[in-house]
Amino acid sequence: MKELIINLAENMGLKKKEEATLASDLGSYRFGTPQRSGPMTMVPIFGTDHNGKFTYPRSGLKLSKVKGYGNMELSNPSATGVAIVPLHMGYIQDQAQNHALCRSAFIAAGQKVMFEDACCVQESQGGYLEGREQWFFILPLALREEALKLRGQKNYGKLWKAITSLNEEHGLGSRGHLEQILSRERAYLTQWQSRLELLPEQTGALFLIGDKLVGVEMSPSAGYFQEMWMPLVCFCYGTAAMLKEKGNGNGNGTATGTGTETGTETEQPTSFAAASISELRAQLHQSRRQTLDQIHESLKTLSKESLEKTEEERFLTMTLNTVHSSNFAGQIVDDAGRLVYASLFAKAN
Repeated sequence: MKELIINLAENMGLKKKEEATLASDLGSYRFGTPQRSGPMTMVPIFGTDHNGKFTYPRSGLKLSKVKGYGNMELSNPSATGVAIVPLHMGYIQDQAQNHALCRSAFIAAGQKVMFEDACCVQESQGGYLEGREQWFFILPLALREEALKLRGQKNYGKLWKAITSLNEEHGLGSRGHLEQILSRERAYLTQWQSRLELLPEQTGALFLIGDKLVGVEMSPSAGYFQEMWMPLVCFCYGTAAMLKEKGNGNGNGTATGTGTETGTETEQPTSFAAASISELRAQLHQSRRQTLDQIHESLKTLSKESLEKTEEERFLTMTLNTVHSSNFAGQIVDDAGRLVYASLFAKAN
């Protein structure tokens, strides 16, 4: 799978070197054993841990205030360490409208940034939560392509139509309230944080729904990714997996009909027909081999794509870029030519 990372780096223009040298630079990246639960597969990524250079998204970033609609201020109160604001970060909060960001950004130590192009994800005043239930999320997969397109546009209701469509697909009514999914389905969605295991020193992950690659998430440190784990696996990719598991999703978070002839659930794995421990081991090995083959096949889609890069922001030696291809989009951060953050997601084709 290292070829995937090498190809991504080459397409993003992060390293203009001979392939052998590039492979050496990226040699710190390795992949763990794939984990599968229901329709979702997660492949752990382990990379260089830049601990101390970057603040964490939950403990190191603070929502300072929401000024009216569509204006969301974040602060980095740490004395040292730059904050890379996660792409499509949002907050469910008490006594204020719930908002999400359409883009990533840098925030220097001790600084604040007002995002005037944030989107309100709560169409009317209803649905406030108690303070004890405040938390941050990453926008559901089905909303990310539209949100990225809308970065820079000052229109707080710009995502309501897409949210309404997603709520309808979930059978939650025609309202532009994202908490209809994130709150009403929270008990179901939060299962994913235990159904799939976050590993020690893990700095990223590949996410697949069914046999399709839908996300590449890479963080600058294990501590950063640990705080991203629940927002990503539960609220971003878990929403798409929930649609698939309940029998009406195609892996992009959009409804397609039924997953089986009964229309109630997706196809369940069959039991091993082993008569002995040795046969069980052999069948388990074969099953794992088939899973790996399926993952490698799905990765070919991204590894062969040409990603177009647009520079958005610079801070010291770091550059934030938006990337697009025919099937994927997202944002990445490089530090002096080395990839330190990436959030790429599948488009809804």
